[in-house]
Amino acid sequence: MDARSDRNTIPLAVDLDGTLIATDLLWEGLFILLKKNPLYIFLVPLWAAGGPARLKQAIAQRIDIDPASLPYREALLQRIHAEHADGRKIVLATGTPRKFADAIASHLGVFDRVLATDGLDNLTSGKKRASLIAAYGDGGFDYAGNSRHDLQVFDAARNAIVVAPDRHAARWQAAHGAETMLAPRPTFRTLVKMLRVHQWLKNSLIAVPMVLSHEYFNTDMIWQCLLAVIAFSAVASAIYILNDFFDLALDRKHVTKRNRPFASGALSIPFGLGAILVLLAIGIGTSLFLSFEFLGVLAGYIVLTTAYSLSFKRMLLVDVLTLAGLYTIRVVAGAAATGVDVSFWLLAFSIFFFLSLALVKRFVELRTTAIPPGERIAGRGYRTEDQEIVAQAGMASAFSSALVLALYMDSVAVRELYPHPWLIWPLAPIVLYLTMRVWILARRDEMHDDPVVFIIRDWRSQIVVLIGAVLLVAGGW
Repeated sequence: MDARSDRNTIPLAVDLDGTLIATDLLWEGLFILLKKNPLYIFLVPLWAAGGPARLKQAIAQRIDIDPASLPYREALLQRIHAEHADGRKIVLATGTPRKFADAIASHLGVFDRVLATDGLDNLTSGKKRASLIAAYGDGGFDYAGNSRHDLQVFDAARNAIVVAPDRHAARWQAAHGAETMLAPRPTFRTLVKMLRVHQWLKNSLIAVPMVLSHEYFNTDMIWQCLLAVIAFSAVASAIYILNDFFDLALDRKHVTKRNRPFASGALSIPFGLGAILVLLAIGIGTSLFLSFEFLGVLAGYIVLTTAYSLSFKRMLLVDVLTLAGLYTIRVVAGAAATGVDVSFWLLAFSIFFFLSLALVKRFVELRTTAIPPGERIAGRGYRTEDQEIVAQAGMASAFSSALVLALYMDSVAVRELYPHPWLIWPLAPIVLYLTMRVWILARRDEMHDDPVVFIIRDWRSQIVVLIGAVLLVAGGW
């Protein structure tokens, strides 16, 4: 019998990374490992020097993956299920370590055989081709792949299925007229979601020192603030991408976060790494036009946000104190960029105000995450029974911020800066309105998971903030 003529006697071999799943387990495994212990970064170059298989096996020995959470390509998976149900033999042929490949095969339950990287034998390209030919003969199998590493296997297969191809596989497919299964291309909206553009609104805090010093029309300071906002926005986006890499498994289990570009597989990790380098270059390059002090603050922000992504976000209370500090750093950065002195009053208000909002964020997570009593939220240091103490601490912080503001209004500094200080007294109840409304909505389960962004977007909050701004300007006129 001609092996090429009877479809059910021809097995279908399927690649894993980039083909069956819209991600690469080597990159994912690396970030899981670094999240487990960042000091592994010093061992990775040593493992890589021993070759790709050595690196893959070293990572696989130290971590586990969750096959159920991976971003499978549904069209291909449905086809595999259908052909397996028709009696066709399905083979998983991958360069992924056997530990991961077996776990995925066991989870899906459609593979009759698994060919994977064992020991120091990296099963990609020519080695994968040789293994498949040894098992099924030249032209004795069909093969689904996606990248330049699959070209030699395509040439040895009876039929090739080119899935979500890179440019090398796309050229091969066009030259040979092979079957193709395309994946949706990333859109501009995908890139916007990757950058978290809406989070750039937080960097408006950089202008606070300039505004409070009444330098509204100082073009030099306005330009300095603009450069500082660009620098912080670029660096913040870079850190958000890095944070996404460390939280891939957690994000895929979240109702909304699973749609993020990297969790869903819409964008690849190597693309994200390239974006991080570009964004850091933009942020640091822009900061060179500002003061050395600003560059130091920006460096501190990078260190603190990276530490938050790696460790602090999983520590009880340390996480919210860090978040409050990160907001306050933006205020300090504005002072460093413009040369304006930042007062004790402003820093004290900022810490209490943003600590309250950070606690709102954790409170909302506790309200919306279904976990048994006594167990922690995945990736956090909080348990269900912590709801009340978190809420009490958050509301106490809100009142403390208003108290600091009220005490400031009766200080010598206010009488020197504001000809009409009585006009700014309504700022204290305005702050209370903003924070208490946020907490009430959080109690009603009507709060966005980021209360700072909520305040910026909410039209009622916008009106109240505008009134406060008008009173602030009028008081100093």
